[in-house]
Amino acid sequence: MPLSPTATRELLASLGHEPKRFLGQNFLVDGNIVRKSLELAGVQAGDTVVEVGPGLGTLTTALLEAGASVWAVEKDRVLHAHLADSLAKKFPATFHLLEGDAVERPLADLPAAIAPQNFKIVANLPYAIATPWLDAVLGGPLPARLVLMLQQEASQRYAAQPGSKSFGAISVFLQSAYEIAPGHKVAAACFHPRPDVESHLLNLVRRPKPVVFAPPFKALVRACFQQRRKQIGALLRARVPGDGAVWRELLRADGLSEQTRPEAIPVASWQRLAAALPPLA
Repeated sequence: MPLSPTATRELLASLGHEPKRFLGQNFLVDGNIVRKSLELAGVQAGDTVVEVGPGLGTLTTALLEAGASVWAVEKDRVLHAHLADSLAKKFPATFHLLEGDAVERPLADLPAAIAPQNFKIVANLPYAIATPWLDAVLGGPLPARLVLMLQQEASQRYAAQPGSKSFGAISVFLQSAYEIAPGHKVAAACFHPRPDVESHLLNLVRRPKPVVFAPPFKALVRACFQQRRKQIGALLRARVPGDGAVWRELLRADGLSEQTRPEAIPVASWQRLAAALPPLA
């Protein structure tokens, strides 16, 4: 499969396909980054890997040649047809290709019987779907490892710490379930067409005891961060039933107050709130 810019352009021309910006179609043209993705994910023969947006199949080929079984979802019909005519025929037993929307089918229809067996996700994520897709994945079942090619801004937001302007609801959800391991910077020159921003391989390792929030609590956290400059006391009084004694005591125990803003509340404190609050509608 192509790795060089020239070979990538030639293949796209043969398919009559122009990269679509709205689908985030920036194709990897650097074999070193492909190898780094597999290295960070610790991909070995026999692994089960989910890939989002396989595109021309550069990363997919490396995964399959490493002996992994790959479940991939591709929205673009031309690229899906290309993969079905090439890789699906070459690796009929280990390549499972789905045409569809990754946000609606975030694990590429990975069978429920396989999902609990420490599968991994390795993907070059389109920026437009990165957060909603990741939010869907965090609903479970949780992969053991994720190595995600992201725009640097998104990677920084997911790894952001309390007190940072980048710290938000998705930071809380992600860091409750995953530890952030060392990743890798990726230059714009590693893609065709060349994007306007730098990228980053985000390396995530599932925590020994991951915390997955229930949908009503996730909705509460999102609502709080949508008004991130408001004080947490006012936000919780408006949304949590009862007299507030439970959450006020939790805040005090964590050295916080009703005047604390959502962006200053540590991930562990959000977890304790989730465990202690009464059922939310």
